[in-house]
Amino acid sequence: MTTSILTVLFAAFLVGSLLLRVWLASRQIRHVATHRHSVPAAFEATVSLQAHQRAADYTLAKLRLGLLTTAFGAAVLLGWTLLGGLDALNGWLLAEARPALGDLGYQLALLAAFALITGLIDLPFEAWTTFRLEQRHGFNHTTPGLWLADQAKGVLVGALLGLPIAALILWLMGTAGATWWLWAWAVWVGFNLLVLVLYPTVIAPIFNKFQPLEDGALKARVEGLMARCGFAAKGLFVMDGSRRSAHANAYFTGFGAAKRVVFFDTLLSKLSPPEVEAVLAHELGHFKHRHVTKRIVAMFALSLAGFALLGWLSQQVWFYAGLGVRPSLDAPNDALALLLFLLVGPVFSFFVTPLFASLSRRHEFEADAYACAQTSARDLGGALLKLYEDNASTLTPDRLYVRFYYSHPPASERLAAMGALA
Repeated sequence: MTTSILTVLFAAFLVGSLLLRVWLASRQIRHVATHRHSVPAAFEATVSLQAHQRAADYTLAKLRLGLLTTAFGAAVLLGWTLLGGLDALNGWLLAEARPALGDLGYQLALLAAFALITGLIDLPFEAWTTFRLEQRHGFNHTTPGLWLADQAKGVLVGALLGLPIAALILWLMGTAGATWWLWAWAVWVGFNLLVLVLYPTVIAPIFNKFQPLEDGALKARVEGLMARCGFAAKGLFVMDGSRRSAHANAYFTGFGAAKRVVFFDTLLSKLSPPEVEAVLAHELGHFKHRHVTKRIVAMFALSLAGFALLGWLSQQVWFYAGLGVRPSLDAPNDALALLLFLLVGPVFSFFVTPLFASLSRRHEFEADAYACAQTSARDLGGALLKLYEDNASTLTPDRLYVRFYYSHPPASERLAAMGALA
């Protein structure tokens, strides 16, 4: 492939993905707005018009902000690549940082500088989302001080975890020969497994407080469910989700024997004990069907293909030049290759989004069926309706938007499937 072909191909995929995103979002906006004034017939007995319109307004606000961030993100990506932003940053660090830090230090500085600049660019949108959009629709509980503390903690944790693994991968790229990508992939897999183990007890408590579940009746109900399902966990915990948001959730975290069940305090305040049990049974369904394991294996397999592709691309001059970067003749280009791959990869992989979304929706149906077999379809349906209403999730999404993006089936499809099972 020549430099010009890659440039044209990248530009075409970038424009194509941008146009497709805008078209899908516009369809969703029109569909939600058109059906804002009446509750769908299937939900008339359970959802008020006020709640339905609140969900529509929240969905529309997120979509409109999403259109802005999508266009801005495409412009930033173009600035980093074809307009020479990454090339300029690399040239400056080559002259200023490499003499003092050496080859590895300069490359780590390039990765860190890129991450810092990207984070600063995204910061205003994150602040607007939290303190304007979420605040206006009644979800934000975060104070400016807590938000800034979270940002600082995120940077610190990212540096403590990211810089060592980046340094090791860069070292392998420079010293392990033509098969460096295989060794780097093995290191990346080990790192991700380590994070799965450390997250529940080391990383998550940095941001939230976790208390053992104290409701004796609910605890007995949950433990009974897990015993019936043959599931073992290290403990049942309640997280202070309400400190930051009104959104509710529950999840499993950890790996192997370190798994634990976590309930948002907002979830426990909104659902009855049978409904909490049904939601937990849904999550257990993912484990019973090995969805989590399958997704991890698939992620590792795709990442192996990604590392192999990067191993080849990093040796091609046209890969750098075609994306607006001049590779160095007397310095390693490994960090440049990593950044370019991470920047442009999503542009090309965006078009397979519906495949992964479809697989995820199928897994959700399977988990729902398992929950209905272990608990009650009525309780699970009631819990889902409450969560849809409390999280202001629209009940009237556009069909194509759902097929392209939704990782969970819309409420109408999930409840219909539960009704068939019941």
